[in-house]
Amino acid sequence: MTESAVSRLSAVGRVPEDVRHAAAQQKKFDNENTERSVGYVMLDCSGTTMDRYVDAPAIVFVEVFKKYGLEISMPEAREPMGLRKDLHIKAITEIKSVRERFSAKFGRAPNQSDIDAMFADFVPTQLALLRAGSYHDLLPGVADVVKGLRQQGIKLGVTTGFTRDMLDLLLAGAAGQGFVPDTACAGDEVEMPRPTPYMVIKNLERMGVYNLENAMRRTVKVDDTVSGAGEGAPLCWRVGVSKWSNYVADSWDAVRKMSPAELAARELASKEKLVRESGAHYVIDDLRDLPAVIADINQRLAAGENP
Repeated sequence: MTESAVSRLSAVGRVPEDVRHAAAQQKKFDNENTERSVGYVMLDCSGTTMDRYVDAPAIVFVEVFKKYGLEISMPEAREPMGLRKDLHIKAITEIKSVRERFSAKFGRAPNQSDIDAMFADFVPTQLALLRAGSYHDLLPGVADVVKGLRQQGIKLGVTTGFTRDMLDLLLAGAAGQGFVPDTACAGDEVEMPRPTPYMVIKNLERMGVYNLENAMRRTVKVDDTVSGAGEGAPLCWRVGVSKWSNYVADSWDAVRKMSPAELAARELASKEKLVRESGAHYVIDDLRDLPAVIADINQRLAAGENP
């Protein structure tokens, strides 16, 4: 006679591990994503795969504040980069220098109605810029790296601080260059965007993942900003990319006028910031260095290490 499973419960109802793992539903979870190798890579857009130096949103933040009646500098506009765009506008208003100028101009501190009004202007302005420009042009080496990841059986996702409409424009432009991710998640598709892991998780959900813990262990998130390179913590591997980052320059035009020495110094400063502030496991120049990182992570996973 088969032993009753109920008879094996402890006094407080604890189910023995062998009984629990024999359940068909539990087996499905237990047997998924058990490989000790990278299976998923989540990529950012501007500054990581396209739009060198993250010009597209920075230009619009400056313009939107100016139209609202307040001049902000490009460094002020860029400081919170990586956040969802409405939260980015809020973060700009919380910068001490901006807040002081705002109060002097309007006789009060900025509030949520100001943020909402500027975001309402930001959306159509950003969409118009993305439609008119070439901000979807892939950065050097991205197409080849993506092709190599595909050949390894790695699935690709995208996360971004842009809204879904903005992301769709960028992905449509990138598709003809060979960049077609399996899934993508925009900042307005989750309640809590960067630096929390929910956009990464949403991508995995859309990929049909069952065992989230195992899948996150096999996931690498790549980004050029502090908040983006922290996205996914503490559940997945995180990689900062510094060469085309938001932190290097005010614009691509400004870079063209720099001496090689000045550009090298700025690139080094960008890397230093990511190393010190993001909590990333790796900080590299750009995506062309990612295959070596993945090989190293695979060794760490095979040795039993987790993020």
